[in-house]
Amino acid sequence: MGRILSIDYGNKRVGLAVTDPLKIIATRLTTVPTNDIWDFLSDYFGREEVELVLVGYPRQMNNEPSESIRYINPFLKKFQLVYKNIPLKLMDERFTSKMAFQAMIDAGVKRKDRQNKETIDGVSATIILQSYLEEKKFLK
Repeated sequence: MGRILSIDYGNKRVGLAVTDPLKIIATRLTTVPTNDIWDFLSDYFGREEVELVLVGYPRQMNNEPSESIRYINPFLKKFQLVYKNIPLKLMDERFTSKMAFQAMIDAGVKRKDRQNKETIDGVSATIILQSYLEEKKFLK
């Protein structure tokens, strides 16, 4: 059984989260610099079976894609060329950074640690993945 990998793609960093093999729990995996994402994915896919990749897709309040898609769309195109056998699904990522920040406050994370953008990106990827798992459970 393969895992589901979630990607919160940014211009500077990429937050990553993954499910357990049974696809029950979403867990923050890591955050990598954007220019290292291809090496990371190659290594990770070589070690782990991944059956689906979710990518956070930023939208505005009117449901139109946000300006940052100019960074994400080239990544999506290359991913589909390089990893043709791994399905890719776009997930609405509106408010995930704010939700991640609030989740860290609720968990008692110190103010200094909450300012770490790498942590916020990883938690955002986890929220995207958890939202997908809950949606899938709800639709059953």
